[in-house]
Order: sequence, then structure tokens, then C-alpha cells
Amino acid sequence: MRCGSPRDLTVHHRVNRGMGSSREEWINQPQNLLLACTTCNGYFEDHPRESYGAGWKVRRPMRPEEVTVTYPGGAQYVLRPDGTRSRVRADRRSVNRSMTAGGAW
Repeated sequence: MRCGSPRDLTVHHRVNRGMGSSREEWINQPQNLLLACTTCNGYFEDHPRESYGAGWKVRRPMRPEEVTVTYPGGAQYVLRPDGTRSRVRADRRSVNRSMTAGGAW
């Protein structure tokens, strides 16, 4: 996800499942899942500030479809429950940055 590598891929949950999984139906739906190499998946956990800022991780109570995701090359998308994604205009990109600073919408 971060590096764009097609090797050693794993599924990453943007909102953590928590201990013993989660009861939210959307937790295993496309808007909450990223396909990332194992190196990037570890990076997301080791670098939380950057990961939240890039939308690779999402804090509760935010929903993953409300937070943009940065792809390799810098393009940003909103992930949808139906498995599609929509590219985001530059004016919406500030939302993730304000959330990393503890802001709310």
C-alpha cells in the first residue's frame, strides 16, 4: 500500500478489529481493508502518526469510508463498501491532517 509492492501481501484493517474481533459488520468490508505488503503492514503499526495522516489507519469513532487513503504516488481515494474507490479532490485532503492533530469534523 505504502510502497506499492506486489509481494508478500496481507490484509490490513484500517480500524483495528480489537481483541476477540469486532461486532461491527463493516469491520471486514472493503472500505476498512487495504492490501499491503507485510513490511508496510508493520510500518503502519510502528508509525501511527503518519499512518493515521495517510488514512492507512483510522481511529474510532471515525468510519473508514469517511477518511481518505493515500496510495503510492500521492493520489488519495475514499474507499466504498461496494469495493470501489473514488479519487478525492485536493480540498478534501486536509481532513486526515486535522484528524492526526486530534481535530474532529
